[in-house]
Amino acid sequence: MTDPHPSSAFHAPNADPATTEWLVTVLDVQAANPGVRRLREWAHAHLAARPGERALDIGSGTGSETQVLAAAVGPDGIATGLEPNHGLRAVAERRAAEAGSPARFVDGDAFALPLPDGEVDVVRCERVLQHLTDPAKAIAEMARVVRPGGRVALLDTDWATFLLHPASPEIRSALAAIAQAPAATPDAGRRLTGWLSAAGLTVDHVGADVLLHEPGSVPWPLVRGLTTSAVARELITEEQRDDLYAELTTAAEQYAFHLSVTMFAAIAHRPL
Repeated sequence: MTDPHPSSAFHAPNADPATTEWLVTVLDVQAANPGVRRLREWAHAHLAARPGERALDIGSGTGSETQVLAAAVGPDGIATGLEPNHGLRAVAERRAAEAGSPARFVDGDAFALPLPDGEVDVVRCERVLQHLTDPAKAIAEMARVVRPGGRVALLDTDWATFLLHPASPEIRSALAAIAQAPAATPDAGRRLTGWLSAAGLTVDHVGADVLLHEPGSVPWPLVRGLTTSAVARELITEEQRDDLYAELTTAAEQYAFHLSVTMFAAIAHRPL
């Protein structure tokens, strides 16, 4: 994608194998989260992709939701996942083939979608806008390619809602900064409806859910990723990291661990 945010691991030039492996692990952990599953199901229900329709999934990642769209539009429809990270795109293609899904995946730019005006019936975009420097421009592109009467679903995070417990205010602040560092627009979640309306789309439904982790189990891939970056940037020391690991482990044993962030969603349509 054109100039999303150079520090983001999703930025195509950063797609080395080690980064891709980490991204897949994180995306799979998040996909298994009950809050993510609920919000995705809610969005799919309101997006209501139908047999024979053309669906576009922008920032398709590992391709799981593109497969859902492919099943909804059936053999007479087309579901395409647009993913600029070639490592993730390869994973999505492999997983779709293994599942026998007709979902297809292409490279592309959210700021210049490789489609004619009014080409698709439904557009879905999850947790992409936070990584873009100009989300409104990307949504204007979605409005361009969706047909009159077509639907758009946006799902994104608001990183101001990041919570970690137990952790000192200093540690919590440092990890919150790391969590939102890859985001060019960390408050994307709260801005979805305004962006849709400004693009000339009519907002029909709004929703939210919490990506809340199990209080008895620390999601170590996520936590280690945050703390490793925090140590590298000298926001916390190695000793503070180790103390935090011990504190979180004890909390999980006592069913007292908390890690959450809120995701928001909005469904809109292009007026006839």
